[in-house]
Amino acid sequence: MDFQEFKDRIPKLKKLPLPGEEAHYKLIPATRLDELSLLDIEKRNPLKAGVMAVFYPGEDGHTRLVLILRRTYQGVHSNQIGFPGGRVETSDRDLVHTALRETEEEVGIPQSEIKVVKELTKLYIPPSNFWVHPFMGMLEYTPKMVPQESEVERILEVNLEHFLDNKCLVNQTLSTSYAKNIEVPAFRLNDQIVWGATAMMLSEIKVLLEKVL
Repeated sequence: MDFQEFKDRIPKLKKLPLPGEEAHYKLIPATRLDELSLLDIEKRNPLKAGVMAVFYPGEDGHTRLVLILRRTYQGVHSNQIGFPGGRVETSDRDLVHTALRETEEEVGIPQSEIKVVKELTKLYIPPSNFWVHPFMGMLEYTPKMVPQESEVERILEVNLEHFLDNKCLVNQTLSTSYAKNIEVPAFRLNDQIVWGATAMMLSEIKVLLEKVL
């Protein structure tokens, strides 16, 4: 989709109610659904994080979305696809600031140049004990992105039309640090399997965008 058209339509998002868990559950792994039904999340005293879904014009003028492939490390989200973002620091003013600061650190987009267009539904991630607060943002030019060497293996620039195409929705069998040979619903984007919390947040974004584009 041409970015100017995207930019003209995106303000309509402000008036839309969030689809929330209804959208999340379209892409939730069955094991995660079972686990969440048994949890008292507040008693686990979860950490907080902010992430940003940034939309911008590619060099061809078509709308893109930023995702990142995290580096391999000793952790539950090692070598997975996610949004730029991370945990709250004491110096952060609020969760929006967390998401913007982390986006600048991880992919090099200046936080002052991202226009935040909508706060999305927070999502709890049991393996890492995080409440993740996602936001949608927009950048009006093609950024020169640089991956943070310590955190980011690769930056993915996803074509909006590809993301909205239902053909990219798949079921995938995979193994993780905490489960083996599980079948999960996922997105296949830029030849990468995007599943779990990121897929659930993308599902909410997809539902919202389908109503205004």
